[in-house]
Amino acid sequence: MKPKHWIGIVGAVAVLLLVAGSLFVVKEGEYKVVLRFGEAKRTVMEPGLNFKIPFIESTTTLPKYQMTLESNPGQIMTKDKKPIQVDNYTIWRISNPEKFYRKLFSVSGGSQRIDEAVYNSVRRKLSEVNYDVIISENSARGNINDEITSDVAIALERDDYGIEIVDVRIKRTDLPDSNKQSVYNRMISDRQSIAARYLSEGDEESRKITSKADRTATELMAQAEADAKKIIAEGEQEAAQIYNNAYGKDPQFYNLYRTLESYVVTLQDNPVIMIPIESPYAKILLGK
Repeated sequence: MKPKHWIGIVGAVAVLLLVAGSLFVVKEGEYKVVLRFGEAKRTVMEPGLNFKIPFIESTTTLPKYQMTLESNPGQIMTKDKKPIQVDNYTIWRISNPEKFYRKLFSVSGGSQRIDEAVYNSVRRKLSEVNYDVIISENSARGNINDEITSDVAIALERDDYGIEIVDVRIKRTDLPDSNKQSVYNRMISDRQSIAARYLSEGDEESRKITSKADRTATELMAQAEADAKKIIAEGEQEAAQIYNNAYGKDPQFYNLYRTLESYVVTLQDNPVIMIPIESPYAKILLGK
């Protein structure tokens, strides 16, 4: 092969290498930071094929999507001097790739800086709250999470790291193993005291209800007896009136009726009666 052919082949290869070294591809969900002698000069954010200066410029890739940082559990002291284990996570993204690269270089560097800021904020916020407030069902943990998120975001924005903090959440707060049993015992004692109070209040309420029911029953019985006596009195009065009316219409018959009634009462159990022959009883019995 002639020398000029070799020169052409070498030239073609050199051109191919030069073209290949000047092209780079940006994928969906990533940033490409163009570096010139290791210094960030520009950022390509849109997907596609792009050019750079061969041998002078290089590129590094940073994620464009949101990332989740799981922090290692750490021990924090609450306001009432209770040591607790706190486990939290942070959702974040790179908002300015050039600033991020200049100060932190990589995702791991950013994660380390975020982890420090989150730990400092969590420690400060929880040290202002008592432990029972943190673990209670009606705790203000949601507000604490929002305050920590804002606190961390302001701190990282102030240091101009090119990071956006989306959310910081406390997943779990727990006592160290050495403190759990004493707290469990205290919780059991508290629940037993509450149960005893509820039982006492229930007994007292039961006595009130029973006393009220007894009083109502007594009042009803008294009212019923009074009504019964009134009805009996009215009946007797009406009967007496009927007797009087009947007596007024036929006094002789009425006297006979009363006499016969007296016989019914007098002659019960077959008694032996001695009466004068001239008495009204004797006359009626003898038909005189």
